[in-house]
Amino acid sequence: MAAHLRDTDVVKTVVEHKTQGAGTRERVRDLLLALGPSTAAVLGDRLGLSPAAVRKHLDALLLDGAVTTREQRPRGARGRGRPARLYVLTDAGHADGPSGYDDLATAALRFLEQAGGEEAVERFAQARGAELEGRYAERLRELTPDARPAALAEALTADGYAASTSEQGLGLQLCQHHCPVQHVAAEFPQLCDAETAALGRLLDVHVQRLATISHGDGVCTTFIPATAKATR
Repeated sequence: MAAHLRDTDVVKTVVEHKTQGAGTRERVRDLLLALGPSTAAVLGDRLGLSPAAVRKHLDALLLDGAVTTREQRPRGARGRGRPARLYVLTDAGHADGPSGYDDLATAALRFLEQAGGEEAVERFAQARGAELEGRYAERLRELTPDARPAALAEALTADGYAASTSEQGLGLQLCQHHCPVQHVAAEFPQLCDAETAALGRLLDVHVQRLATISHGDGVCTTFIPATAKATR
């Protein structure tokens, strides 16, 4: 037990040192990264904030798709009242933090390009796009064409893309406010191209990518023409 407490103190010290001067929201995210699933009360105690103050930042992280929630499993007999809510980083939330995954993925694609040329990277990107398409196709198949963009945005959000749709001129804009592979896609835009093609196949219409996070834009924006409502 003593060793465990010492480990906890080390984690607390490392996080506090690392996040000194950072925004509170980033401090909350970093603490979740260090502690794992935690309640607002635990996070607030570590950060010297009230649970209500912490929840404001957690709500923003939930909206961004960086955090999700689940109920805390009770130990022993369950008491009265609702179970405490645990906050957990999503894959997108983990990708925001310091991680070697981006470097590893980029290095792997560089090796693939050297070994098999650009065609090998293109095949990989196409396979990734096909996997994304297959994951969402069944969910969209039974929907009417005009209902698919919103359902696709919901599916993307569940995967950490923080997506939404809005009316735009003669169609819709699909906005993805987070990109789990943005650093890799910055060097290998084939990933973005394959994803755009997959979105078009899912919606049964030719879509146009207007902006990408990997290119330095704030949001990945895809235009869906109004003809999507008349397809099929």
